Amino acid sequence: MAERYADIIVDISHEKVDKPFQYRIPPELSEAVYPGVRVHVPFGKGDRDKTGYVVDLSDRADYPVEKIKDIVSVDEKGVTAQSSQIQIAYWMKRQYGSTMIAALKTVLPVKQQLKQLEKKKVTACLNGEALYETAAQCEQKHQTAKARVLRALAEDEVLPYELIRQKLHVSPAALLALEKQGCLKIETEYIYRNPVRHIPGEEKRVVLGEDQKRIVEEVLRDYREGNPGTYLIHGITGSGKTEVYLGIIEQMIAMGKQAIVLIPEIALTYQTLLRFYKRFGERVSVINSALSAGEKYDQIRRAQAGELDVIIGPRSALFTPFPDLGVIIVDEEHEGSYKSESAPKYHARETAVQIAAMSRASVVLGSATPSMEAYYRAKTGEYKLFEMSARHGSSTLPGVYIVDLREELRQGNRSVFSARLRDLMERRLEAGEQIMLFLNRRGYAGFVSCRACGHVMKCPHCDVSLSEHRSGKLVCHYCGYEEVRPATCPECGSRYLMGFKAGTEQIEEALHKEFPGARVLRMDGDTTRRKDSYEKILAAFADEKADILVGTQMIVKGHDFPNVTLVGILAADLSLNQNDYRAGERTFQLLTQAAGRAGRGDKPGEVVIQTYQPEHYSIVHAADQDYKGFYEEEITYREFMQYPPIAHMMAVLVTSREQESGRQLCGQLAGLARLERDSRNGGGHTLQIIGPTEAVISKINDWYRYVFYVKHKDYEQLVTVKDRMELYCKDREKEIKNITVQYDFDPMNTY
Repeated sequence: MAERYADIIVDISHEKVDKPFQYRIPPELSEAVYPGVRVHVPFGKGDRDKTGYVVDLSDRADYPVEKIKDIVSVDEKGVTAQSSQIQIAYWMKRQYGSTMIAALKTVLPVKQQLKQLEKKKVTACLNGEALYETAAQCEQKHQTAKARVLRALAEDEVLPYELIRQKLHVSPAALLALEKQGCLKIETEYIYRNPVRHIPGEEKRVVLGEDQKRIVEEVLRDYREGNPGTYLIHGITGSGKTEVYLGIIEQMIAMGKQAIVLIPEIALTYQTLLRFYKRFGERVSVINSALSAGEKYDQIRRAQAGELDVIIGPRSALFTPFPDLGVIIVDEEHEGSYKSESAPKYHARETAVQIAAMSRASVVLGSATPSMEAYYRAKTGEYKLFEMSARHGSSTLPGVYIVDLREELRQGNRSVFSARLRDLMERRLEAGEQIMLFLNRRGYAGFVSCRACGHVMKCPHCDVSLSEHRSGKLVCHYCGYEEVRPATCPECGSRYLMGFKAGTEQIEEALHKEFPGARVLRMDGDTTRRKDSYEKILAAFADEKADILVGTQMIVKGHDFPNVTLVGILAADLSLNQNDYRAGERTFQLLTQAAGRAGRGDKPGEVVIQTYQPEHYSIVHAADQDYKGFYEEEITYREFMQYPPIAHMMAVLVTSREQESGRQLCGQLAGLARLERDSRNGGGHTLQIIGPTEAVISKINDWYRYVFYVKHKDYEQLVTVKDRMELYCKDREKEIKNITVQYDFDPMNTY
């Protein structure tokens, strides 16, 4: 029988996962050793018995065989929260392609053990008279500090530890000596850092409609019968999906289970937290990148200790180590932010399904505009589909107008606001109602170019144009490079250097000029950099301290403002011009979500879509809020081109410091994929390879980028190709320097 080896991390904690150690698996333990299991191993020069976790298996020794030690035993209590996290990391490593270390660092939620916050108090163990007597004895021995604290305790039986240390100037040693004498006792209470401030008020209970009740009952019935599944709720904007989530979670908590609620962006945390906190109180918390390291650490400890019922956050919240997980909710499941942009390039939706399968939990996906993948799986029976086609309560879908910007230009209107939008804005401002203006751009200008010679100002480190900001600087949004805007063209010396002005700052300026009395808030990547900036902007708008909210994608995702009766979409087709097969889907989703922000209260809403392509099917179906019509057109296109979800696609991205070595490795890996295709299919074409070629952005931060794509209907076939490439790179580790290879399955963006 061939020897087998295990990579083991000893005494696992996040800061120590940089180096696993390889051990031999004795034949008698071969069946019992697998990724995630806890084992005992000899460690160090003295072969001390240590506990470790198996993180990977191999048939090859990475070191001389005579130097590799044997695993001693498998821990009988080997299934722990960390075990399941390691199993998930192992699954992600294989499913998405990355190192095991990168997968572990993604899954283990806290970087390192941090010091717990503690609150101490000192309590008297003697009565007042005895304390005074002991104080007098201390004074006779010149122990004045001890005497001070004893006299203070005679006056107040309990004193804060810090007050004694700072005001009475008593040392810890003196206090410990008095504790040993039985004069007092020092008590320590550990407290959690809580990122959620107390939210006053109780939630208004909403009576569930028939559709909502049916979904809650069906999900819970399946769970109680031992058949938890994956469910897709396709509910139009305002149909009450959040009430369904609350209903499911409430009953899960009643059964002693916990819930993870994923939201696509931090910007949605405040409003979501508000709803859940008012229903479930202090047993709700959040995890996101805006928290301090200490706050994150304490939320994980609270979850592990069973002191939380619900955790809310973006995709990283998925790895919260709850002891008895009952349901994972993925709200706005279509959002691209659920896909990680760094290795392992996992998708939260697929990973949630895997975690739920391991935990015997349910998964509930919700969206007004489901991803093509989720809806396709629901249509083919892999997920259970629920439809919610009416708005909950008295609100109705808004009226939508499509404005052809080409016609506006012919009429002499060069403003960013069409005549119809300006007219409707004036009426809303007069009526005291609120307006949201959406633009899928950031900064003051998209790019700066010379009108004389056509030269575009580009980043010297990345193959992208620089964006102009109001500060007068040109900024690269990939690597952060900045330079001062030149007065003349660096190519031809012309003074006609102008910006393509379609940014949120420019819209804000135009609003101040055309509606000087209007109160305007702007929300984009630049205004939300500070901690709590999302909450402050959204709270101000919710409290009607502003009339108009102008912003990028983050303002159209899931927010609910009852007084918003007009939404203006200023450049609907900007996202259609991307070199990406998902451009139509992305545009439809953005427009539908943006339109859904209007008329969510008692007042009817209106939406104006401004576009240069009013006939495009994405725009036409978004205006009609017709998801099924859009899906049928889009799936036909995907089928013809064999794009996801009809087939799966793997992007292989090679980045290199040296241009030629990167190009060569990309060609070699593509050649491996072709060999795999030919060996499996006898020269057939079921495995399709596109490329290799330069990436769309061929250089970022002085790294050259090359890419090719592999397509196949069977995901496992792509995983096999990926495994072969990983092995090829591992065997040539010493030759391949300053080169990285990343694998992206069903990528959200083309490279």
